[in-house]
Parts: sequence; C-alpha cells; structure tokens
Amino acid sequence: MANRTAALDRFFKISERDSSVGREVRGGVVTFVTMAYIVVLNPLIIGSFADDPAHTDKFGGFLPVDQVAAVTALVAGVMTILFGLVANYPFAMATGLGINAFVAVSIAPQMSWPAAMGLVLVNGVIVLILVVTGVRTAVFNAVPPSLKAAIAVGIGLFITLIGLVDAGFVRRLPDAAGTTVPVGLGINGSIASWPTLVFVVGLVLTGILVARRIKGAILIGVIATTVFAIILEAIVDAGPSMGTDPKGWNLGYPGVPDQVVDTPNLSLLGDVNFDAWIQVPIITAVLLVFTLVLTDFFDTIGTMTGLGKEANLVDKDGKLPNTGKALFVDGLGAVAGGAASSSSNTVYIESASGIAEGARTGLANVVTGLLFIAAMFFTPLYNSVPVEAAAPALVIVGVLMMAQIKEIDFADFTIALPAFLTIVVMPFTYSIANGIGAGFVSYVLIRAATGKIRGIHPLMWIVAAAFVVYFAIGPIRAAFGG
Repeated sequence: MANRTAALDRFFKISERDSSVGREVRGGVVTFVTMAYIVVLNPLIIGSFADDPAHTDKFGGFLPVDQVAAVTALVAGVMTILFGLVANYPFAMATGLGINAFVAVSIAPQMSWPAAMGLVLVNGVIVLILVVTGVRTAVFNAVPPSLKAAIAVGIGLFITLIGLVDAGFVRRLPDAAGTTVPVGLGINGSIASWPTLVFVVGLVLTGILVARRIKGAILIGVIATTVFAIILEAIVDAGPSMGTDPKGWNLGYPGVPDQVVDTPNLSLLGDVNFDAWIQVPIITAVLLVFTLVLTDFFDTIGTMTGLGKEANLVDKDGKLPNTGKALFVDGLGAVAGGAASSSSNTVYIESASGIAEGARTGLANVVTGLLFIAAMFFTPLYNSVPVEAAAPALVIVGVLMMAQIKEIDFADFTIALPAFLTIVVMPFTYSIANGIGAGFVSYVLIRAATGKIRGIHPLMWIVAAAFVVYFAIGPIRAAFGG
C-alpha cells in the first residue's frame, strides 16, 4: 500500500505541489458533485423526449435524452481522466455550456443532428491544429498579466451567477412583469420557495465551514445540504420544477430513488457525418465553424488561466507550465464530443470548487473522471443531489477567485477599462468568450491610442481582429447571404 501511495506521489507530483492523496480525492469528489448537473442539463439542452421533441433538426430528427445523458457522462469521464494523466492538473472536462446551446439553437435547425455534430468535430480538429502548430499556446502566453487576473475574477463572478441562477436565488423577470429590470430576487422579490431556502442554508453553512478552515468544508457543505434537502422535501413535498413550477426543484430531486442502477444507452457513439457542407451554403458552414472555434479557443484559455491562478500553479511570469499538453487534450475533447454527439467538451470552471478543497494535481481528475463513468450506471442515485445543494459551492468559489482582483492595476486606465470589461461582460452575457473579447479589443485600441502601441504583443492584434469578426458575425452572415 505504501509503495502504491509513493508511486502516485511521484507520478502526480502530489508532495511537490504541497498536497496529499486525501486532498486530491476530496477535491475530485467535490468537482464531480458541482459538475454532475451537466449529465442532466446537457440532455435538456440538446436532447428531446420521444413524446416531446423540443430540439429537432432541419429534418425533424432529435437526440434521445437518455442516450445524450449516457454519452455526456462517458466522454466527460474519459476526457477528464486523460487530462489528469497527460497534463497533471485538476481541471475536469465536460460538455461546454454555451457551445451546446449554440449547436442546438443555431446549427441543428439548419441541418441534421449528425451533420451539426460533424461541424463540432471539425471545430475540434482545427483547435488541435492550432495547438500542434503552437498558435494556441502562444496566444495563451501573450495575454498580459492584468488581463489574466481579470479573466480569473470574471470567471469567479460568472460561476457565482451560475450558482445563484441555478438555485433560483436570482431569476429572469418575465417581459410581462412591467419592469425594465432584467433580473430579480427569487420570485416577486422574495426567496419564496423551499429549494431556494435550501441554497441559502447551504451557502451559510458552507461559508461558516470555510471561514473556520474545516478540512473538506465544501464537500461537507454539499453533503449536509443534500441531507437537509431530502428531509425537507419529505416534509413539504415541493416537487420537481419540470420547467413549469418555479417553486420546484430545478435539477435533481432530493428523494430516495426508485432504482440505483440503470444500463446506459451508447447508441449515439459515432453517429456523425460531414454533410453540413452540402446541407447549408458553404459560407454559412464556415462562419458556424469560426464561431465554434473562437468560443472553444478562448473559453478554455480563460478557464485555464483562472484555474491555474486559483491553484497557484502558474510560474513567476504568470504562465501555466504544460500548457501545450493541456490545450491538446482540451482540443481532443471537442473532437470526442462531436464524435459522440454530446457536443464539444472543454475544461470546466466548476473545477475551482475542487481546487478550493485542496486539489492540485491530475489525481483529482482521475477521481472525478471515474465518478463520471460510474454516473452512466448510477444516474438515479446522483439525481438525488439537487442543484440547489451544489450551487453554494459555486458561490463560495466565486468569493475565493475574487481575490485575484488585487493584481489588477486600476491606477492605469489603459489596463483598468479592459480589465473591467472582461470582468463584467462575462457574467452579464453569460459567456467567457464574450468577456475575453471585450477585454482584448478594448485593450488593443486604448493602448494603441494612448501611445503604448509598442507594449502590445503582435498576437493580441490578431486576436482582437478575430474578435471584431466574432462580434460582427450576424451582419457578416447577412452580407454573404449565409
């Protein structure tokens, strides 16, 4: 046993990174708990039920929910383990939110689902080429330190908003509400639901545990909040939301499941083709791939920047070692996601919850990945953990990532404005790529206009130009008739 532990320590450099096997295991479990919702959410975004085909392609085809859930868990598990073994970082992978919605809403309605996933696969191949040629790593290293810090802070606010929205603490107000305020507190300005109360209790409890520096604070908080939710649901019978009851449980139902094990259906593996290039105009296919590549490219760069800084894994120059290997595996995630019809897989910002629990190496990823693979068979079991019980962890992590703001020089306005835009655009537009784009474009323009053009890395000009195209993608498509 001692020899095995020593071998793990050497391979993953656990002691070298001032961690322990226990911390890595706890961190891996916490990351899974905060990410497990994707196995439920992804099928709801890109999948459909046989009697309610909500997300059909151009020809009326759809992806069955149970099959999407199975491949979502499988690809997330395999890619997370591979990332941990190759890059040795505690950065878990799963289907990228935002990209999956773009595929479901903007791509699939123009072609068949297999063709849409073919474009996702092409996107992954292009990203891999950019990694192999060194372009992706060079861009990663060209980002100024202040913008890297801003990216980390922006991601912190972004995952905080995700947690608040998932828990129902913050909700979009309906257009019929007669107000110009886009979001509000709970329901009609009040918490007003038992699930959201569970979130509040969990947030306070986890906050106290973290403040008292209790080992395993976040994991203990999630487990305790889940137990509280199960007991409360047995008493009040709030029921699931199902998209219609705002006072119900959003994702996951806190109750004893009817069954624990279920056989996964992996029929979607390999159900992909490249017919998009004949099903839509070529310019349309090209612009769709461009959007996928840019989003994939910078979501990952932003996420890895934030996670690397949070885990204190960057060097004295603010660079993350092993970046090339990490970005290569991330590119493989896009290819694997397309080939399995689960949509592009990418590094997840929720990995910060495991990092906050002490994870510093790829061993945590192995734990998370194995749990994802097990999730294919135990879907009823982990569905008993409501998202309201996991959401407090995201808010706590947002608090911890906010500390990076001290590294931004707000006295220099040519840094302050781009950093500020990076920070606020991410949560306000629900997109990491949008925040990075706003920061990069404003950074280049302001620095150039104030006589600081020599300090701008040449790659920043190229990236800023690419983001200008990205932001203008609608008018460009219209101009070319795409």
